Amino acid sequence: MNLDAHHPLASGLTADSRLIRAYQGTRPDITPVWFMRQAGRSLPEYRSLRVGTRMLDACLDPEMASEITLQPVLRHQVDAGILFSDIVIPLKLVGVDVEIVAGMGPVLGKAVRTARDVAELVALDPAVLETTLDPIRKAVSRTVAQLGGTPLIGFAGAPFTLAAYLVEGGPSKDHIHARTLMHADPVAWASLMDWTAEVTGRFLRAQVLAGASAAQLFDSWAGALSLADYSRFVAPASAAAIAHVRDLTYAETTPVADAPVRHVPVVHFGVGTGELLQEMHAVGADVVGVDYRVPLDEANRRLGGNVPLQGNLDPALLAAPWPVLEAHVLDVLERGRTAPAHVLNLGHGVPPLTDPTVLTRLVAFVHEVTAGAPAETGPGASAGVPSEPATTLPAS
Repeated sequence: MNLDAHHPLASGLTADSRLIRAYQGTRPDITPVWFMRQAGRSLPEYRSLRVGTRMLDACLDPEMASEITLQPVLRHQVDAGILFSDIVIPLKLVGVDVEIVAGMGPVLGKAVRTARDVAELVALDPAVLETTLDPIRKAVSRTVAQLGGTPLIGFAGAPFTLAAYLVEGGPSKDHIHARTLMHADPVAWASLMDWTAEVTGRFLRAQVLAGASAAQLFDSWAGALSLADYSRFVAPASAAAIAHVRDLTYAETTPVADAPVRHVPVVHFGVGTGELLQEMHAVGADVVGVDYRVPLDEANRRLGGNVPLQGNLDPALLAAPWPVLEAHVLDVLERGRTAPAHVLNLGHGVPPLTDPTVLTRLVAFVHEVTAGAPAETGPGASAGVPSEPATTLPAS
């Protein structure tokens, strides 16, 4: 299915951006940078805006969600926005009782532990998302209208991560109930995974059709699985979720008659998934996100040397002295050069207590050093960090 002619990719607005070129496997002139969980958490302007509004309510307020999405792009001059939302939004919109509890994360009204529980859950029709996802579509449309040439990334939780929350009833350290169900009742597990794949796939597709220029599937809890369990019980559902956007294509706006037809790039990221990288790529991803546990050159080796990579700064080092962080950034960039292309990102999300000026300085440093320009270094260097958020979007 071709994207609408006004879509940022089809119109050429974002198709030649650093991020999209890198996701397609072409190394751009400057390494693109963005951060997972950059929208919110560490920003004072976010905390001020969110006062009195619950997390999921903020996600479903198009004006607020759009403003929060834009805040880190304006402040840090990153090369992409990522929609301010949450992976459980499609669960809520399909009728699941779920809320975000401060200090805990998503908490379900009822854990899904038996075949009967699964049957009751999957009776909720994912087709209702065609209507209930309208606030998300509006937030995306509103955001891309202001981003200009800076791409917006849409995202969704992978089927296993959603299933893990549903079965556990909330966050878990070992996901023991989910892992038990997949072996104790494979039929019920397959039904659950088919349903979560449909729900989260529709969520991802809605964001892309509304204007997102790339899609990222998060499998936050896949690291709890063995390779065998991932391949048998999880990978097919992840492939089904990604299939919801794999058919979305656009022709590049080039002066030649036979402009290449491309599909919307898909990134797949997981936490603690170093042993699963090949399988995570094989489900249909173009780019593999790597967490901080596996060096990028090793990840590149495991993936055969032909897959663009995203990652993988250790979030803990954001609070380290600048010379320590700088050395870590340079090491990650050097290892990332072994891959066909590299997008610098954290090997997980921005910690809530991160000093925002560190992120701004980090982005400026990466842009400068990868462009070959002299970058300010040392304890007293500013790297062009503004004391207040910027008011213009980056030229991507």
